[in-house]
Amino acid sequence: MEAYIVDWLNLLARWLHFITGVAWIGASFYFIWLDNHLLPPKSGQDAGKGVGGEVWSVHGGGFYHAQKYRAAPPFIPETLHWFKWEAYSTWLSGMFLLVLVYWYGAQVYLIDPAVAELSPLAAVGLAAGIIVAGWVVYDLLCKSPLRNNERLFAAILLLLVGVLAWGLCELFSGRGAYIHFGAVLGTIMVANVFFVIIPGQKRMVAAAERGAVPDAEDGIRAKQRSVHNTYFTLPVLFVMTSNHYAMTYSHEYNWAILIAISLAGALIRVYFVARHSGRASPLPLVIAGLLLAGVAALIAPRASATSGAAVAFEEVQAVVAHRCTTCHSAQPTHPAFPAAPGGVVLDTEEQIVAEALRIHQQTVITRVMPIGNLTNITEAEREVIDRWYQGMETGR
Repeated sequence: MEAYIVDWLNLLARWLHFITGVAWIGASFYFIWLDNHLLPPKSGQDAGKGVGGEVWSVHGGGFYHAQKYRAAPPFIPETLHWFKWEAYSTWLSGMFLLVLVYWYGAQVYLIDPAVAELSPLAAVGLAAGIIVAGWVVYDLLCKSPLRNNERLFAAILLLLVGVLAWGLCELFSGRGAYIHFGAVLGTIMVANVFFVIIPGQKRMVAAAERGAVPDAEDGIRAKQRSVHNTYFTLPVLFVMTSNHYAMTYSHEYNWAILIAISLAGALIRVYFVARHSGRASPLPLVIAGLLLAGVAALIAPRASATSGAAVAFEEVQAVVAHRCTTCHSAQPTHPAFPAAPGGVVLDTEEQIVAEALRIHQQTVITRVMPIGNLTNITEAEREVIDRWYQGMETGR
């Protein structure tokens, strides 16, 4: 029953995380678009009131006229919309998922003895410490004089992100490393909102209500952090989907793959931000495409080098029964799984043969199964599965 309750909590939290993430990212993308499409006001009266830019749009059967003030408007309206709970809700639901799946289930999803021998307590402690440290280091970097040199700042930030990816992959399972990379970036993004952007906006509103001129530095800091957030978005979205693609996180050089795909995502966002302002160069998009194509080519499956006598089905069935059906059974015996993961049941000969390709991919090619090698499958047993599958392919 415990595993069943955890599954329901997982489902509901994941659903909420997806919904709030769409709301946050949608709002973020919209305001980046809006800022880059503002035109000088056509009305002299608007310009006299302090309007610095405006944009007209049509959507859903109606016309909209958005205006941005250079400093503060003549008065603060009674109803002022703030964009913060989308960010907070996304982070809270994401952290709940992280704790539920990767920390509560650390032995299954976070720890890989082949990578590092960690106790669940040590693994969770390291994971939490890295998330906090990620924000602290980033925030100090943003407050340093380096913030005035965009290119040097970007180069150092890229180096630190690369070290983060490598370090996580040296500590945790590939899947756990990837999700914690996303958790660090996601925490930086929401901390930017909570500690920098919203407090700055509150000071700006308070100044406007007093009739004072808002401090321009608040706007500069908020703009810097907002731009960083938009560049982090696509790498985080990749991480959110990466657990479906073992070919990335299970690879020997999973850290390099993570860096390359994250950099491609950031470059794609660079292109679209520039495109919104009418000064786009195709170079970032070309580099991103080359990075993705290069990764795809380098991690493509290679022909198996396994050779030897054909394997009888009974031998494979024994391996599957001993190493796989703890989870992949109509009635799993592993306490973490109330039902077979992915609906893959391997109790009968027909079921095993039907899933032959997936069994081979997961145990021989990507080697992510058994997850965390919980059932201690041996190299000899993986070779048995490989020879059986190769024999099946040859006989077709």
